[in-house]
Amino acid sequence: MKRLASEPRQGWKQKIEEQGLVFSSTTMDDGRRIEYWNESAYYEFTMDEVETLELAAEEMHRMCLEAAKFLATGAMGSIGIGPQALELAAESLQAGDVDVYGRFDFIYDGQGGPAKMLEYNADTPTGLIEAAVAQWFWLQDVHPEKDQWNGIHEALIRQWKKFQYRTGMSTLHVAHSEVEESGEDWMTAAYMRDVASQAGWTTIGINMSDIGWDPNLNRFVDLDNFMISTIFKLYPWELMMKEEFGPRLLERAHNPRWVEPAWKMLLSNKALLAALWHLYPNHPNLLPAYLTDPGPLKEWVAKPLHGREGDNIRIHAEGLTLEQPGGYGREGWCYQQYHPLPDFDGNRPVLGLWVVDGESVGCGIRESDGPVTDYFCRFVPNTIDAPAPLSAVAGSTKAGIIL
Repeated sequence: MKRLASEPRQGWKQKIEEQGLVFSSTTMDDGRRIEYWNESAYYEFTMDEVETLELAAEEMHRMCLEAAKFLATGAMGSIGIGPQALELAAESLQAGDVDVYGRFDFIYDGQGGPAKMLEYNADTPTGLIEAAVAQWFWLQDVHPEKDQWNGIHEALIRQWKKFQYRTGMSTLHVAHSEVEESGEDWMTAAYMRDVASQAGWTTIGINMSDIGWDPNLNRFVDLDNFMISTIFKLYPWELMMKEEFGPRLLERAHNPRWVEPAWKMLLSNKALLAALWHLYPNHPNLLPAYLTDPGPLKEWVAKPLHGREGDNIRIHAEGLTLEQPGGYGREGWCYQQYHPLPDFDGNRPVLGLWVVDGESVGCGIRESDGPVTDYFCRFVPNTIDAPAPLSAVAGSTKAGIIL
């Protein structure tokens, strides 16, 4: 893996916004504007690297499913979600409720050593538009002769088609929380509507706060009092369980098919890291991790069980003591072995490896200046040092996000 300089395209900002990446700019308190999208560089993989990392992600997904079964037994406590939520997640896992996607975060330096898993964002992963769409169009404009580690869009369409075939359903509600103000959740939900529509679903957009309960139907309904039978929601399960309608979620017989399903609570929780290390100690792609305290670790990263975007992370390592602000931590902590991010001339990348239906389908790379990948990281596109496949040369169906 190499980080290579690249000349930004003329009018790149307008291009990415037209493709749905409307949340690239952030205005800081001092008036500075920073950009999330960065095409002044790109990362290039060899095909051997891609194939090795794909196998690692797919093995890790299978291991995570086993770790989820272990967590569902309560062997590691209620992992910050409570016994009722844990029971709901266990029932969902046992029932085999269909999921769609997830994103691993991996450390990888391209120097021949094994990639190390940092966490699995398997309930509400974002970063889809830039990984699936924006970097693909960048490739067509800048390096159309090359391949890219990116089959995310096509894989999502295949999975939504499979979902429809398995359930016989045809209408999909797509929900996000309007509290998120950057536009990322809104556009991610819009993109999910797009791929589901291409798969044959009739989609209906709705805010999470507009989901209602009809006591006569004994079902969740939308603003038109239309029963919600299948719904994709970009809202964490641990927060859903605390909402006013949370107790209704425990009545599985009266619930829609939720995507992602309730068992994803077990994979998006940082307790997963400790469960993995317990079940698979010394696995080359894992870092040692423990619940509640650091155990034997001398250098560690403390992660709140429900934490996101680097909030509240604490690092204790030689020459480095760091504590990130945020509102997490009351739910409990997982302590993971500290492993520094690779350094490419001051740029520290994390690989976001996307998994759809258990298959590794693409990569999105975020890089930071410091040791934590947080809100102010940069997304950098990737290429593979290989010719573009014929299907890419022929054209694309990636355009057309529903707004």
